[in-house]
Amino acid sequence: MRPVTIVREVVFDLFRNHEISTIFGNPGSTELPMLNRFPDDFRYILGLQEAVVVGLADGYAQASGTTSLVNLHTSAGLGNAMGAIINAAANRTPMVVTAGQQVRAMMTLEALLTNVNATTVPQPAVKWAYEPPRPQDVPASLARAFHMAATPPMGPVFVSLPMDDFDVEIDAAEVIRRKITSRTAPLPEAITAVADRLQQASNPVLVLGGDVDVSGAWESAVTLAERCALPVWAAPLEGRAGFPQDHPQFRGFLQPVIPMLSAQLAGHDLILVIGAPVFRYYPYLPGDYLPAGSELIHITSDPDEAAKAPVGEAIVGDVRLALEALAKETMPAGRQPTGARPAPQEAVPGRMTPVEVFAALADSVPQNAIWVNESPSNAPIFQDQVRIGRPNSYLFTQGGGLGFGLPAAVGAQLAKPERPVIAVMGDGSVHYAVPALWTAAHYKVPLTIIVLTNREYAILKWFGHLEHVDGIPGLDIPGIDICAIATGYGVPARHVNSIEELRAALGERPEGPRLIEVPISTVLPKI
Repeated sequence: MRPVTIVREVVFDLFRNHEISTIFGNPGSTELPMLNRFPDDFRYILGLQEAVVVGLADGYAQASGTTSLVNLHTSAGLGNAMGAIINAAANRTPMVVTAGQQVRAMMTLEALLTNVNATTVPQPAVKWAYEPPRPQDVPASLARAFHMAATPPMGPVFVSLPMDDFDVEIDAAEVIRRKITSRTAPLPEAITAVADRLQQASNPVLVLGGDVDVSGAWESAVTLAERCALPVWAAPLEGRAGFPQDHPQFRGFLQPVIPMLSAQLAGHDLILVIGAPVFRYYPYLPGDYLPAGSELIHITSDPDEAAKAPVGEAIVGDVRLALEALAKETMPAGRQPTGARPAPQEAVPGRMTPVEVFAALADSVPQNAIWVNESPSNAPIFQDQVRIGRPNSYLFTQGGGLGFGLPAAVGAQLAKPERPVIAVMGDGSVHYAVPALWTAAHYKVPLTIIVLTNREYAILKWFGHLEHVDGIPGLDIPGIDICAIATGYGVPARHVNSIEELRAALGERPEGPRLIEVPISTVLPKI
């Protein structure tokens, strides 16, 4: 006679087989059966709001390089989480999102807490959405979800789980132990052709995106850039750093505006874009996508990115394998890289402008830190002052929505407790996910949160100037005491009034989280 167990036991064995031991969630009544007799070898990280839960899992997955697991409460919890799921999709974060569902006998009646049309709610943000037709199909559905989430282009997937499925008997042999290897090399002849064109170009340039970091290809990118004497630019609005920003061949960050980006690449006859879309633009200003006399080649692991690019030729394949193959196919160039990155803007000691604050942070934070940035109006100054020199050291949301930074920083610190994590937050951004402070305090996460206070949505005022509109309401946010809020959630907080006070605060090493409020003047980005 074949051994029999219950769905819950098979599901947790499935999680173990996928090396999942952490679940991020905010449980409701429909999730309690799944969590019944919660195993001792798992930990449950509680977020006080569902968008925070997904943000925690997003930062954890990106920092750890693994797939994260999220547990939400039926349609209401899923709805609360949707903004964060959209960010996770834009970030290409491998994530399995589950939500409880009414018992099967009550779903036809659409009783309270029924997730009606459950698989349509998270779309189109997720790669796949599913509700198993039988309790016995729950393990296979979750197994498929893990495989799909981690297959390039990676991203979140969703599974709806009826609450009465978990105690149903199932054949113990149905534990899913499959593995899928998904790294696919680009066609060798295509790489050879790119290598030949690099050798023949008079002034080629390399543009790198966050997928270089995700695929573990920093070393290969540096090898190719040095071998071919290529100046290197970062693609616009990327969520991760694809090249060491303190490298002498790094030239800076392309602007996400069509004519300005084209002008930055002027003079290059061959533009090689790897691990980024071509390109992520905002705001819209009309112009030529490429400078006169230039050609573009795009290498990406995402067929959709290749298809929707407005210009250039595309090769679909694994970014790391492509960079490694290009480095082998090319000969050392007999030229010097063109151009140079401007020196960072000089800081004036004692002043509290973004330049001075970021210069102080760059000097005071350990080299192995992970930076999480959600201060949109100050992003260009951050990039000017803080030169990321190591892989897996920078996170920024590509989704355009706020609320990612604070929970992602907590999740990143949970994933990498041996590395300091610094969250740089605008005082507008921090309130989109402020309950993440409680999670940081409750789990004693040794996170440093820098809140830059200018009491306004400065980036929106900048957009207003760019779009020639004025008299817009709701762009000022006075009267908020972030230190009092943080203290109320259990996070020690202090307000600093000078660069010297900031440096002194950064020199302290508390055991748990801490928040430092830094008032700054507003310096709007330039185009």
